[in-house]
Amino acid sequence: MQEKAYKVLALQEGISNREAKELIDRACVFLKGKKITLARALVDEKSQFIIKKTQNPQVIFEDKKILAINKPHSFVSENLEKQFKAKLLNRLDKETSGVILLCKEENFRQMCIEEFKKHKVYKSYIAILNGILAQEIQINEPLLTIKTKKGALSKISKEGFEAKSVISPLMIEGKKTLAKIVIQTGRTHQIRVHTAFIKHGIIGDEKYAKIRAERMYLHSYELGILDYFFKANLDEDFNAFGFEIKNLDFKAI
Repeated sequence: MQEKAYKVLALQEGISNREAKELIDRACVFLKGKKITLARALVDEKSQFIIKKTQNPQVIFEDKKILAINKPHSFVSENLEKQFKAKLLNRLDKETSGVILLCKEENFRQMCIEEFKKHKVYKSYIAILNGILAQEIQINEPLLTIKTKKGALSKISKEGFEAKSVISPLMIEGKKTLAKIVIQTGRTHQIRVHTAFIKHGIIGDEKYAKIRAERMYLHSYELGILDYFFKANLDEDFNAFGFEIKNLDFKAI
């Protein structure tokens, strides 16, 4: 007999259907080594799920104007507004972890928005890329974003907006590269599209790189705006594939 995944999970864990759906939506539920992505997917009613625990959002810095959070992967950015009672300044994809900012004062928030518009914000990311990237590469390919029923979809197009990324290798293990990526613009899914374009897609990016993994290995590492500079440490997930991130100095090799 088959049943919807969230119902089987709810029974297995002794939780409500709503809580089961949330776990699946957060990409925390696995069956036979594969991530369950649809709460209503039909599975054997005797299926035994494995739930991967995720961290809670951690406060990096807080003052009267701004709040910097280290967002866990699989956590929806908008939920931070409810939790911390402040307004989002930037957003990260649900699958992306790292620095995300909330503002407590609207005037200050508008000042920060202008900094983003003028491309005066420093943003760096850490990612695990498919393949061996031996040297720094600069990508300047315009991106066009289209709204679809399944969410935003970006692609390289002459009709798109300017998008610049600088990708620097940090460490190589096997046929994978731990890289630091500095983006000089902030287009939707910019890093994911640019890395896929150079055939070094992000591990776990099923949308653009078509690579399955327990998570998408993309982390917003540093963000500098006005007189503020924030850094969000990587979690242990990035030790996957043989990388040792503890005490690693994230400077390009």
